[in-house]
Amino acid sequence: MFSIEHEFDSSIITLVDEGEGMPQEDVVINAFAECVTLEQFNPRLGRAEKITLSMEQIRDLAAALDLPEGVYRIRPDEEKEA
Repeated sequence: MFSIEHEFDSSIITLVDEGEGMPQEDVVINAFAECVTLEQFNPRLGRAEKITLSMEQIRDLAAALDLPEGVYRIRPDEEKEA
C-alpha cells in the first residue's frame, strides 16, 4: 500500500509494508525538483534515517531495475544534437 501527497515544493510518497512475516517500517519518499530523499524509522536506533539521491542517481536507479548484472553509464541522447 502507498499514499501520495502533493506539497508546495515536493511530492511525498509513503510506502507501507503489508507483507506477512516481519514487516518493515514505512518508507517516506520526498521528491523535490533537485533531489529525492528516502526516510525510514530505525527502531534499533530509535530515530529516522535519511538518504538523499540526486536526480541523476534516480535516473540510474530506474534504468538499473531493468538491466542484467554489469556496470553501466547512461550517455546523453545524441539525437538531441541533430
